[in-house]
Amino acid sequence: MGSTIIGTGSYLPEKVLTNMDLEKMVDTSDEWIVTRTGIKERRICPMDMASSDLGVEAAKKAISDAGINAEEIDMIICATITADMHFPSTACIIQSKLGLDDIACFDISAACSGFIYALELARNFIDKGRYKKILVIAAECMSRVTDYTDRSTCVLLGDGAAAAVVSYSEDEFGIIDSYLGSSGKYGNILYLPAGGSKLPASYETVSNRLHFMKMEGSTLFKIAINAMAKAIKKISERNNIHSNDISLLIPHQANIRIIQGVAKLMDFSMDRVFVNIEKYGNMSAASVGVALDEAVKSGRIHKGDLICMVSFGAGLTWASNLIRWGKND
Repeated sequence: MGSTIIGTGSYLPEKVLTNMDLEKMVDTSDEWIVTRTGIKERRICPMDMASSDLGVEAAKKAISDAGINAEEIDMIICATITADMHFPSTACIIQSKLGLDDIACFDISAACSGFIYALELARNFIDKGRYKKILVIAAECMSRVTDYTDRSTCVLLGDGAAAAVVSYSEDEFGIIDSYLGSSGKYGNILYLPAGGSKLPASYETVSNRLHFMKMEGSTLFKIAINAMAKAIKKISERNNIHSNDISLLIPHQANIRIIQGVAKLMDFSMDRVFVNIEKYGNMSAASVGVALDEAVKSGRIHKGDLICMVSFGAGLTWASNLIRWGKND
């Protein structure tokens, strides 16, 4: 018994924040943002919605795409670093909004690598034979932790959600393998200082803008390229796969120069790399999931294709996987 993705879905808020909009907010320009990041616009969640709301919409689409009833889901795993609240888990909130009950639900926090981490968890649960259909969701409202006075980070982030239904498989199609890694010693170059048990909310943390993401971009840039290239190399070598065997590389959408750097290191022509960063920016855990859904729906992935997803994020974490796509075109 193995596991395979039988349905995907994604949801992006309607509100668009363009580079021209940001020009009115901070000292930046459309030319600078596009040249440095490849981003032209990003989606912003309305204030009456939260990560769980985005996740619910993506989940509904994935369930419909899988052609199953929601009641067939026997576990929900939600990858997020912008949970609705500390507890209960966003997965439990999504469960309630979907009208489900009496199934396992939990969140994981692996930042931008969260969707791949969650897929690997689902694969292991299913491979043990104890669960049959697991709903994997990545939902992020990154705008809620974005400092719109910091021009180095506010141009990067957007909101969105992705979902996949993972089911057992009895054929050669499905999730082949995953490679997960992390290095906590680099945690201080990409983090959100306040709001946890170390620095709970106070007048000082709010006035010092410590509830927003902090990043050392130049340091992170080089580490990200090397870590993602390493993750692709590790997963390929472990499964005797050459880069030419991979039909499509779906990387985390953090920065076009990072994506191009990874492609160059791993000898991937850009026509075999899926890119949608210009429309959405960095949506943390949701980025690679949204890219997967769009790649499938746009016809970039067909039955039998070998695809590789790779991510890198705060923690620092990184992850890659190989999937022999089994869903019909």
